[in-house]
Amino acid sequence: MSSNSSREDVFLGGVRVLVVDDSGPVRGLMTEILEHYGATVTTVNSAYEALEILPHERPDVLVSDLEMPDKDGYWLIGQIRGLPPWRGGATPAAALTGLTGPEERARILRAGFQYHIEKPVAPRKLAGIVAILAKAQSP
Repeated sequence: MSSNSSREDVFLGGVRVLVVDDSGPVRGLMTEILEHYGATVTTVNSAYEALEILPHERPDVLVSDLEMPDKDGYWLIGQIRGLPPWRGGATPAAALTGLTGPEERARILRAGFQYHIEKPVAPRKLAGIVAILAKAQSP
């Protein structure tokens, strides 16, 4: 994160983000990027962990990898969307994946995610999407 001008464009101060990814380096990168823009980040390495902490953490935005061992991001968003809103069921969410075709994008949106974030992650794009999702969540 070498440019300070990017922080002037997007500021995520006060935004709580839950990042779900089975890769430690990806979780670290996502944390670095989002904290650079002012977000508070919680990370977990599985869909199960995300479901355990979601009702307690109450993030403003969820960013989840799709391809994880055991239960994937599609399973996770299905479980989340089945929760009542007061337990996190309406949490705005973005899918993180290397799959970029139009069919995959349509599947992601049908599953319950609002956005598709392509790997490798473009920091400014990630921050912008999180800002849009957080704004949609605020009253």
